[in-house]
Amino acid sequence: MADPSNEVASSSGISEQVVPAPQIREDVEKSEDFLEPDAKRRKVLRAEGKTEQKLEHRLGGILCCAVCLDLPRAAVYQCTNGHLMCAGCFTHVLADARLRDELATCPNCRIEISKTSASRNLAVEKAVSELPAECQYCAKEFSRNSLERHEDSLCEERITSCKYSRIGCPWRGPNHESPEHEAHCVHPHRTGADVMEALTDIDTKTLEARRLYDNVFELLSYEKITFNDLQMKPYRTDEFVHKIFYETSRFTAFNHQWVVKARINNNQRDPTQSSERDMTYQLILKSKTTCPMPIHYLILKGPFGDMKVNPRIHKHDFSDSDNESPYLPLPLPDTAECNRLLAAKTISFRLILFCASK
Repeated sequence: MADPSNEVASSSGISEQVVPAPQIREDVEKSEDFLEPDAKRRKVLRAEGKTEQKLEHRLGGILCCAVCLDLPRAAVYQCTNGHLMCAGCFTHVLADARLRDELATCPNCRIEISKTSASRNLAVEKAVSELPAECQYCAKEFSRNSLERHEDSLCEERITSCKYSRIGCPWRGPNHESPEHEAHCVHPHRTGADVMEALTDIDTKTLEARRLYDNVFELLSYEKITFNDLQMKPYRTDEFVHKIFYETSRFTAFNHQWVVKARINNNQRDPTQSSERDMTYQLILKSKTTCPMPIHYLILKGPFGDMKVNPRIHKHDFSDSDNESPYLPLPLPDTAECNRLLAAKTISFRLILFCASK
C-alpha cells in the first residue's frame, strides 16, 4: 500500500529530503553561535593547570615557618597547638617578649610559648631536609640535606677566588673558569714591590690575631689572676619607659666586690624597633679601694653556658672616684646570637680578671 505522504510530495512537484533528528542536533552544535568564547576556554585551562602542582611545592607551603614563611634550615619548634617556627624566628619571638616584658605567644594562635612549653618537631625537620631546593649558582635541584655540601665544594658554578688572591689578584668567578684564569693570571709574574701592598694587609690581620694570644700569655704570668662563672639576669629600670638591662649578683675577686652590667643596643629606647641587636657591658667595682687597681678582663664561654663570643681583652684602672669601666661591646658574632641570649632566662659566661701588682 502506497504512503500518503509520498503521494502528496510527488503531487506538489517539490522534492524534499528528510533529515534525521540526531543529524540536526549535530549541525546545530557545530554552528559558530554556540561555540564557547576563547577567553572562557583559557580560564578553564588555567584552573586545570593549578591541580598539577608538585607534591614538594604543596608540602613546602604546609611545613613553612609561621613567622618568616620560609622552610626551616635547621631546628623546627612548635607550640602546643602544632604551629611551626624555625629556630631563628622562635628565638626572635622570645627575645621580643623579653624586651617588652611580656609573655611570648605563638604568632598563629596566640597561645603562650617558652623554651619549656615549645618542643622540636623531628618529623618535620627530617621531611624538610628531604625536600628539593635550588642551588644558588647552577639552579639545579638537590635535597636540602645535601645542598650545602654541593654549594660549598661540588658545584662547578660556585664563586671562587684566584689562588693568587693572597698576592693581590682580585678575580672572582665560576669555579670551572678558575683553571683558565690562573693559567693566564699576571700576578705570579709581578715583582715583589708590586705585591707588597697585599702582603702588608695579610701581615696586619695576622699581627692582630697574634697580639691577642701574646697578651693572653703575658697576662697569665701575673701574680693575681681570678675567674668567676657568672649569670646575668634581666631587670627593668624605674624610668617612665622601663628599659631592660642585665646584671650579675655580686662576686668576689681580689678581696673586692664586683658586678657585671649589660644593656641592649647601647640603651636604645625601644630595641624591638631595630632588626640589628647587640649587647654592651661594663665591669663595676662595688667596694672601696685604698689604691688604684689596674685590671685587665675578658669574657669567655663558661662551662655552664653556650655563649658564642670572640674574646677581647680590655683594661681599666679602678679607683674610688672611677669605679665603673666604660660600656664595651660584647663581641657576639651576629644579631641571631644576641636574640638567642635574650630568649634565655639567664646569660651564663666566665669572666677572667688579671690584676697588675703594684
